[in-house]
Amino acid sequence: MSDPILNPPDGNELALLALRPKQAAKALGIGERLLWSMTNNGQIPHVRLGRAIVYPVDELKSWLAEQAKQSKK
Repeated sequence: MSDPILNPPDGNELALLALRPKQAAKALGIGERLLWSMTNNGQIPHVRLGRAIVYPVDELKSWLAEQAKQSKK
């Protein structure tokens, strides 16, 4: 089974719509503590589903692209 975070599904797998914190930190290449800090400060897109916090994949991609644009200015 391929890693759905880093590799697109092959048709037999369901693409993830959102990542759990550990997955999001890994996908972004940052530590979980930094992710939690950014989440608590409202700096990174996230959704609270009951007690769980998830990070929508499409929102993370857009947010990261925007961060890259801003860092080039």
